[in-house]
Amino acid sequence: MPSLLPHDLCHERNASPAPGNPVPVIPNNVSDKILLLPHTHTHKSLIVSSSKQLLAVYPENSLLCRSSCLVGSASCVFSPGPIWEELRATDKQQFRPGAGRIGQREDELKVPRFVGPLGTIIIKCKDFRIIQLDIPGMEECLNIASSIEALSTLDSITLMYPFFYRPMFEVIEDGWHSFLPEQEFELYSSAISEWRLSYVNKEFSVCPSYPPAVIVPKAIDDDALRKVATFRHGGRFPVLSYYHKKNGMVIMRSGQPLTGTNGRRCKEDEKLINATLRAGKRGYIIDTRPLNIAQQARAKGGGFEQEAHYPQWRRIHKSIDRYHILQESLIKLVESCNDQTQNMDRWLSKLEASNWLTHIKEILTTACLAAQCLDREGASILIHGTEGTDSTLQVTSLAQIILEPRSRTIRGFEALIEREWLQAGHPFQQRCAQSAYCNSKQKWESPVFLLFLDCVWQILRQFPCSFEFNENFLIMLFEHAYASQFGTFLGNNESERCKLKLQQKTMSLWSWVNRPSELSKFTNPLFEANNLVIWPSVAPQSLQLWEGIFLRWNRSSKYLDEAYEEMVNIIEYNKELQAKVNLLRRQLAELETEDGVQESP
Repeated sequence: MPSLLPHDLCHERNASPAPGNPVPVIPNNVSDKILLLPHTHTHKSLIVSSSKQLLAVYPENSLLCRSSCLVGSASCVFSPGPIWEELRATDKQQFRPGAGRIGQREDELKVPRFVGPLGTIIIKCKDFRIIQLDIPGMEECLNIASSIEALSTLDSITLMYPFFYRPMFEVIEDGWHSFLPEQEFELYSSAISEWRLSYVNKEFSVCPSYPPAVIVPKAIDDDALRKVATFRHGGRFPVLSYYHKKNGMVIMRSGQPLTGTNGRRCKEDEKLINATLRAGKRGYIIDTRPLNIAQQARAKGGGFEQEAHYPQWRRIHKSIDRYHILQESLIKLVESCNDQTQNMDRWLSKLEASNWLTHIKEILTTACLAAQCLDREGASILIHGTEGTDSTLQVTSLAQIILEPRSRTIRGFEALIEREWLQAGHPFQQRCAQSAYCNSKQKWESPVFLLFLDCVWQILRQFPCSFEFNENFLIMLFEHAYASQFGTFLGNNESERCKLKLQQKTMSLWSWVNRPSELSKFTNPLFEANNLVIWPSVAPQSLQLWEGIFLRWNRSSKYLDEAYEEMVNIIEYNKELQAKVNLLRRQLAELETEDGVQESP
């Protein structure tokens, strides 16, 4: 799991750390039960202690920093390595005086009555970890609780930790410029004659959730794109998502058409998507909503493509859930995983009731359908749901992982995240505002990105040699999407990120990940480049609970880590033996050549 380097410091706003403030170091054996002792009653500093051992002093105006454990609307982190906590992600806090639990909080703190000398704060984290803080004294406990409360309810994004984080490691690569649309477009060199890079949205005036540059058919000019944008939800007109070099077919994505109850049409929209078809070919429109939901959307001004206006396209409706349904599913799953008292029947029943694996199956099934249309039927496809920012991106991304070997490499997957999630306008700030422990019913919160990562893990588990990255890479992305010292996942779209000036004021996650010392942690030792399409099984027997995410705090990973290290050692030893074999073969060939020369007359 990612942790800060020993020399990574969190600078104060317009200031450097005071010389007298030690960099906190948490020993490797620290547990989730941590004793906090306020240094004074005025919040000037906090002393973190475990087993009566002094660990660190935190000045009042220091931002505490994140490492491996994320808490709700703030982040409270305790893990090996230097820790300046960033309280950005507390899903829930519970306060217990002495032996009794007094209350729990969502939006306000309930003042505990202290029966004994010890107060307890339980912090439930965004990465599903639960931390217990034991604090002597009522006033000290309340002081710490109010500090957590203040830092977990920041009024502005600019007060979040990425704006204060100042890494001391050498920046080898500027991650903000690693995956620009122009660079990605160059990869489609074989398609340049049919497609172009349009800057119609350079001021974000056509579509606020699209990036300034998008790839569109060359036959469609910018004026037509503006008209199409008025016909699509949120201005999200159809743009290129993926070009299949094998046969020239494409995946496009968009928002739903605004047909309404009157059956409104847009000839420019029809011309745009028809421009992707070859002569005599049909295409597929994959709507990620069931037909009844798509029909209901017409009453609100939305709708779907009418066959009469799109005769060359066949529409297919799939059922991928969104919003609160996914959030409730995650809450049920994590609750079940944390219950250590249930028997086998109850565990399996609660796992089924969560419907989490059902969501995984539906998403993977739709992605396989999209990949099949492209690769086996030689047809281009258009994918959309309602907004085109959630289930649409899940399907387009997973289809590319199935079809495109580059997307299964580390840099290729990073480019996929940038192109299909960040630049494509997935609202990370809204979707990842809270996690599984938050009971407040926020309309926009949903584990869409976590479900996508889970789907990738399912494919990785079925094809362990076809991915350059390992499970830790996916876990790292999950953690940073919910709370991070980097600015990559801040904001809901490129327009917001530009207004926040994230490139100038924060560090990109890719600048840290792509350093050789970090890449080694995320590299799959079993990887062998596979240029073939991989077809994952979506049968219920093939899908498993992702223990690395949902059970990692409930069971020891000691033996799994030891087994992994042993596997790596065996692979390295095998490489050494193979190198020796190759050397001996070359030497034998040279000797045979010399003998042949000597024997010739």
